[in-house]
Amino acid sequence: MREGSVLDRLSALGVDTVASLPCDRTQEFCALIPERFRSVNLTREEDGVGICAGLAMAGGRPVLHMQSSGLGNSLNAIMSLTVTFGLPLPILASWRGVYREAIPAQVPFNRAVPEVLAALGIPYTVIREPGDEELIDEVVRDAYASMRPHVGLILPSFWEGTEEACLPEQVFPTRARESVIEYRRTFREPVMTRNDAIRAIVTALDGEAVVANIGVPSKELYAARDRDLNFYMLGSYTQATPIGLGLAIATDRDIVVLDGDGSLLGTAALPVVAAEAPENLTIVCLDNGAFGSTGNQPTPASGLVDMELLARAAGIRQTCKVQDERELGEAWENRGRGPNFIHVVLKPGNAAVPNIPLAPAEIRERFVRGLRG
Repeated sequence: MREGSVLDRLSALGVDTVASLPCDRTQEFCALIPERFRSVNLTREEDGVGICAGLAMAGGRPVLHMQSSGLGNSLNAIMSLTVTFGLPLPILASWRGVYREAIPAQVPFNRAVPEVLAALGIPYTVIREPGDEELIDEVVRDAYASMRPHVGLILPSFWEGTEEACLPEQVFPTRARESVIEYRRTFREPVMTRNDAIRAIVTALDGEAVVANIGVPSKELYAARDRDLNFYMLGSYTQATPIGLGLAIATDRDIVVLDGDGSLLGTAALPVVAAEAPENLTIVCLDNGAFGSTGNQPTPASGLVDMELLARAAGIRQTCKVQDERELGEAWENRGRGPNFIHVVLKPGNAAVPNIPLAPAEIRERFVRGLRG
């Protein structure tokens, strides 16, 4: 059974977690993953890039599995997070669109995948036939040895000619349930800026690792209180919460994510957070109703979306809304085991703070040292 053999290889290589969004050409492989590894079920491929980044920085050894079309969704995250910070990311991608492909929509992007990866300088290895199985080892080993992404493009022909896998019986949880929510909140006119909230939070930090959203939020955190345990993001939009989730899965340390309304509206990570349910994760949604780092253009949260209700709808149960510094302090002190979601209602505005004078590798090295120290 080739699926089992591949999983044996991953286990021998020290892989402990597989983040996956399935492909119908790898159904048997996907069905067997939870029996052998921690399995994180994604709803969008690029979130797996952030999750694997967090796992790797916390000492885990993840692999990302996806359909090759998902590479198109993930390229910016791979380049701006994995490549920029020098992180390992082995990707096993079911290569669609080039071998006995029956779905026309799979062809235009997927046939150009090797050229796209080459143009970006992302190493890739084509795995065509059963005899190529050892190449999977090269993908994983190179990603970790060279601290970079490496994509294994696995053609459907690789899986052909094997006996049908003896799959575990698929047991679905009952869907019969009652979904009830009693929810009423009043939004007051905001009195705090994001910088006010960040400065209030940093005074209360005590050993937590913090992931700060891209752009000005990271700069404001650096100006408020620089620490080795701060991970300053630089360009991977929507990946703050996925990184925090990966960290929380792989470490017992409390993890805090300083995310924004714009970023959280653009990700599919909140249901994955709810499903994984890490007790050591707190997401602070700094909701100023704007894309603050790009000129304060309004987001749908400015007068429409309630971010706390969105988190609840995603399945996160420990939520609260705070609208001044006193409420924020109380929420911080009273937060229990998570995942927690603290919705902070803010007015737009950026503090006049300088750029962070740290190279990406230095940010990573300090953060990893702090995590493991």
